[in-house]
Amino acid sequence: MIGTIPPGLRLRCFAGDGDFPAMADVANAVFVADKMGWIRTPEHIRRDYARFTDFDPLRDIVMAELDGQLVGYVRTSHWTDENEWLAQTQIGFVHPAFRRRGIGTELLRWVETRQREIARVRGGVSVHHVFVTEGEVGRVAMLRRADYVPARHFMLMERRSLDDMPDVPLPEGFEVRPVLSEHLRPIFDAHMEALQGHWGVAPPKPGDFERWTTLPTFQPHLWQVAWHIESERVAGQVKPFINEEQNTTQNRRRGETEFISVGAPWRRRGLARALIAKALHAQRDAGMNESALGVDADNAHEAARLYESCGFRVVQRNMVLRKLVDR
Repeated sequence: MIGTIPPGLRLRCFAGDGDFPAMADVANAVFVADKMGWIRTPEHIRRDYARFTDFDPLRDIVMAELDGQLVGYVRTSHWTDENEWLAQTQIGFVHPAFRRRGIGTELLRWVETRQREIARVRGGVSVHHVFVTEGEVGRVAMLRRADYVPARHFMLMERRSLDDMPDVPLPEGFEVRPVLSEHLRPIFDAHMEALQGHWGVAPPKPGDFERWTTLPTFQPHLWQVAWHIESERVAGQVKPFINEEQNTTQNRRRGETEFISVGAPWRRRGLARALIAKALHAQRDAGMNESALGVDADNAHEAARLYESCGFRVVQRNMVLRKLVDR
């Protein structure tokens, strides 16, 4: 990468809780400028950072200050994907008022250096991995100049009303049951099995099940889980959730229709559509008036077409850019 360090720019280590208010200000300015549809508070960020695993805050995040003011930051995290590659993500922001001064390029240079260090320790194939939304035009241009290429495309879809979703009967031989504690492990295992072969999905690691039960998206009272009666196996599931923090900060009542899967033996029978309908009804009954979901645009099972048949419409087109880590 080429470029010069802007005069007055200083990269420093993360300083803990005291940084969260300025980080929220930078992120929110980016969300507005790039039409990303989010709002963050210092408490939101604090809670997120408390949940991180395999993360060293003194080495995996850097803050960019210009003349003493926080103007951007970037952090790295990683996981092993379905190819056993180490996918190293970049979550980064530059305040819109301070763009086009080389700050983003300098943050990219820093995070790539850190990710090369991690790759050398971990071994194997490693990739720089960046999810970008449709509005992040400048960031995409910067990444393309740095030899990142599109690896996958995604869409954000919304259903603007929950009042007109008809009842869709379950196929014969299936039933939806209330989620009990003894059901959690079969539900988790069935979902992971159904997603094998999907892009970016690796087999679960030790501890993943336990972490799953602590996530804010873990809201079993809203879930719609279908059991195959004859085999007593989990056949399909939709696990919606409500992000109360985002709803409060944005003055909306939105549910999220996510974590959708149907096991291979039971596909192409209308099970997913019936469960989505039930999930939308559950969100409506919980006081929501709209719902959203994200979908892999390159999904081999034509998931987007299914969601369109359930009343969802595309509102944002996003993608993942990747580059092999050069040690």
